[in-house]
Amino acid sequence: MRVVFQEDIPNVARAGEVKNVTDGFARNYLLPKKLAVLATPSEMQRVESVKKVAAKKRAQVEADLAKLAETLSGASLTFKAKAGEQNRLYGSITGADIAAEIQKVTGVQVDKRKIVLEEPLRQLGEFEVGVRLSKDLEPKVKVVIVEEGPSDQPGSEQRETASA
Repeated sequence: MRVVFQEDIPNVARAGEVKNVTDGFARNYLLPKKLAVLATPSEMQRVESVKKVAAKKRAQVEADLAKLAETLSGASLTFKAKAGEQNRLYGSITGADIAAEIQKVTGVQVDKRKIVLEEPLRQLGEFEVGVRLSKDLEPKVKVVIVEEGPSDQPGSEQRETASA
């Protein structure tokens, strides 16, 4: 079945494209959700206006992502964690932790799946971590993990005064 897409659908088509799709996909998903319409001659004339609107929308999204990338590329995140021998952490710093800290520092919510980590961070030190915002936009964020000192632990003031 030949349809004209009304909205961008990841890994399928962009708004304004005319494609042949299976009848079931069109009848059961695309047409009821108004993501696409049948490619009739009148719709083919309307395709140009849909393409212009979609291009403008994509340009706005890309501009917003570029602005976010600029904000994130200069960010430095500091984590305090308990460490044992050879500067190994007792826990780990994961993508979810980094995403939460980015939200605290910059006020921008980033999905934890966008944080590029091969494995969680388990050492003290400085690390460069990528944040994949789009296919070709991946700013680097500096993550610093320092050892949590005795004064950083909650309740440590009480122990010091009790022993004096």
